[in-house]
Amino acid sequence: MPMKEENSFAKGIRNGLPICFGYFSVAFAFGIFAIANGLTVPEAVLMSMTNVTSAGQLAAVPIIAGGGTLIELAVSQFIINLRYALMSVSLSQKLGGSVRIIDRFLIAFVNTDEVFAVASAQNGTVGNKYLYGLILTPFLGWTCGTLLGAAAGNLLPSVVISALGVAIYAMFVAIVFPKAKKHRPTAICVLIAIALSCAFRYIPVLQGVPTGFSVIICAVIAAALMAWLAPIKEAGEE
Repeated sequence: MPMKEENSFAKGIRNGLPICFGYFSVAFAFGIFAIANGLTVPEAVLMSMTNVTSAGQLAAVPIIAGGGTLIELAVSQFIINLRYALMSVSLSQKLGGSVRIIDRFLIAFVNTDEVFAVASAQNGTVGNKYLYGLILTPFLGWTCGTLLGAAAGNLLPSVVISALGVAIYAMFVAIVFPKAKKHRPTAICVLIAIALSCAFRYIPVLQGVPTGFSVIICAVIAAALMAWLAPIKEAGEE
């Protein structure tokens, strides 16, 4: 018997609302961060409307502000956002018959970690109407949050902007810390990345490396080293 297809637009909206509220606060902090680094309000909003990736956008702003090359920007975004391709492949196994090729492209655009988790948790397959509802509210929350944060960045005193700008870094600490506490290899990987980043910041011979490439190098070396030292075992493997 084929699995039942969940295809209610209204249910998608309801399931996306918690994601929307979470994205709004993070996007507000990103908007302030973008303005503090020299971007204009339209530039910050356009970035959020065309990317929908907090980690990617946070890495992109310093590259743009520092006059980095398009190659730096493209490679850093490819590495940071590569997981979305893997999540999209996994989610494709849950798509119902109503999801056409054009739907897949549009839905993949907002297939973030949280959207992927919610869609994957549904019983049976998911249809295009449900998925459009699911991605709509997070997209609006991310875009509107960026708009208000960027606008506030032009109005608030610089000391307040600096304080609020720390919020987006706190978000990443909140994401990494619980996993690092439970999984020692993750903690070691984070520490290696931090050590490498400090090396690029404080060792004179490395200070000339562009920001974008230093991010790429730190991420690749830390991930590759821990993949070699502490590979994740397959299910059932001793």
